[in-house]
Amino acid sequence: MELKSLLIGILLISLLLFVGFLAVSKRMSRVEARNKVINRTVIDFVRERITALLIRSYALFMRIPPLRYYVLKVRSRLSLLHMYAEFELRRKTMLLVYTLLLAFGLGITLLTWMNPSLLFFLSLLITAVVLQGLFLDSFVNRIERKLLEQMLEFFAAVRHAYHRHGMVTDAIDEAAEGLGEEIGSHAYRMNEALTAPKQGEALEQYYEIAPNRFLKAFAGISSLVLEFGDKTARQGSVYLRAIASLTQEIHLDLIRRNKLDYLLKGLHVIALAPLFFTRPIEVWARRNFPLMDHFYLSKAGIVIKIMIFLIILISYILLQKLKNEEETLYRAEDSKIPWEARVYKVHWVSVVVQWFVPRRSSLSYYRLTQLFKENNQKIKVEWFQLRRISLFLISFLFTIVLCTTLHMVSQSRILREPPENTVFFGTMSRQEEEKAQKIVSLEKTAIEGLDNSSNGDYNAALKSTEAALSAHGESLSREELAMMANRIIDKLERYNHEYLKWWEVALALAAGGVAFETPLWLLWFQRRMRLTDMRHEIYQYMTMIGIFKEMERISVEEILEWLYVYAVIFKVPLERCLLNYSKGAEAALKEMKEEVSLEEFKRLVDKLLLAAEKITIAKAFDDLEYEMSFQFERRRLEYEKSLDTRAGFGRLIGFTPMYSLVFAYLVIPLIWMSFKQMDMYFEHIQKL
Repeated sequence: MELKSLLIGILLISLLLFVGFLAVSKRMSRVEARNKVINRTVIDFVRERITALLIRSYALFMRIPPLRYYVLKVRSRLSLLHMYAEFELRRKTMLLVYTLLLAFGLGITLLTWMNPSLLFFLSLLITAVVLQGLFLDSFVNRIERKLLEQMLEFFAAVRHAYHRHGMVTDAIDEAAEGLGEEIGSHAYRMNEALTAPKQGEALEQYYEIAPNRFLKAFAGISSLVLEFGDKTARQGSVYLRAIASLTQEIHLDLIRRNKLDYLLKGLHVIALAPLFFTRPIEVWARRNFPLMDHFYLSKAGIVIKIMIFLIILISYILLQKLKNEEETLYRAEDSKIPWEARVYKVHWVSVVVQWFVPRRSSLSYYRLTQLFKENNQKIKVEWFQLRRISLFLISFLFTIVLCTTLHMVSQSRILREPPENTVFFGTMSRQEEEKAQKIVSLEKTAIEGLDNSSNGDYNAALKSTEAALSAHGESLSREELAMMANRIIDKLERYNHEYLKWWEVALALAAGGVAFETPLWLLWFQRRMRLTDMRHEIYQYMTMIGIFKEMERISVEEILEWLYVYAVIFKVPLERCLLNYSKGAEAALKEMKEEVSLEEFKRLVDKLLLAAEKITIAKAFDDLEYEMSFQFERRRLEYEKSLDTRAGFGRLIGFTPMYSLVFAYLVIPLIWMSFKQMDMYFEHIQKL
């Protein structure tokens, strides 16, 4: 009975504890829920405050001219991805502006604090101007990659919806639901253009703001299917095969981007790292090796500093260019007037520029105009020559100012140069430093008492030294007095030798000549690099013609009109061909064929000639699938070779600043110091 009562008591206690535990847990859940609500409320409040600050900052920055220019620059890069939401576009623009300004502001402040120098501060400002544009490009490229990944989901959803409905607009509208914000806004805007009363005008407006060629091609293919209807060929639906081709292109592009990012990962940090170690290395070397002061404060040391800084900057820029993920930079240009056009309106400027402009009937003028067309640049030859002249003057004056500044710095260093110390390691004691400073002050006073006519005169230097000693109340032995006079003669000779020399002017002219030719070299380089972009555009033409050849009652002129809509690089030849087409199809097509040197484009025009004269479009392009397969495989191989080449160049460029810092800023100075110390030892040995 007692055991039974004990068990009943334990049961009752367990029940009471269980009920209490439920009550406590319920209360804790309520407290946690209340805390979550409070935390969520706080987070929402902070987010709202930050958003309000960003929107107000946008309005404030737009009133200040320098900040307005920068905000508009950032906005133009983000507008292609957030063009339909003005509020979101302004918020993300200001968020990116604040991020860049704070990051570079803190970086410049930290580096200037580590190396308090006006020249170094100005160099950091120039670097920040360059790097912020590169960081902005990197940020936009990451967003574009995210958009490509969402496009794969969008195309898959369109295929699924098209199988169910068989209607293009219904499939796009259904596929846009539940997708990411970036691709969803484009899908709705595309569907509005396809269902607009004036479809052609609406599509042209969408083509101007399409963020990449895939969405542009998809909108055009959807428009063709809406107008001519879908055809079921041997390999299935033409519309679905076109979507599959675009999906294959996106997969290839994403693989290229991801592999390139993997191969060049971390090289940017390695290239920028020496920027933070230049000052610590210099401080360590000057503290442990007294003779290193002579090197780091000399013209050679200053030039090496500038060269290392330029190597770091150029290496980072080249790495960004190697990692450049934009497939084509050829978009419709804005209507703003370039600065060359405004400056060229000045009368005396136009007169000077005309001396450098070749005659309109000359071969040089024709080559320049063709180069502008091939690079899709709307610029006059006069404006281009003005740009080259401006770069020549800037480079020439910068080199002259740099050489003059180096001479002035060397003169100041010579006056403050202490006697050579025999201490090889460590630092001088306080007494030695005070003695060296007294000698420097005496020698400076003695040099100021001499004139240029007494250069190399030992007696004049000796008298000036004695006068300086009496003025400072110092006395030296005859041997020390003679040594000081010899040092004064040496300093005065080196001081008077610091002037602008003829070879420095020649160097400035050479630098100006390189700057004068740089814009032309860039145009030639861009034209060579455009080969890949040309083949991309030809592949798009083949995709569109693959749909056209299945359509009945379509003519070559209508094909050219559709190709002109998507054309970017070949827009001018296609436009001229359409204008001359009414005078004769054969002559217009042959003229367009002669105007473009790309072999793939010529083969495409040959097939259009056959379709316009003798056979049908379907027969003229009967081998189109095999040609597209070949082009795709060739581009895939070109991508692989390009990635291997970029990886090799990337590793070489990424480690170049580190090698330059170690050898030019540490190893070479140590070797110089060793030879200098050996000379000092030999001099002391000879005096024994």
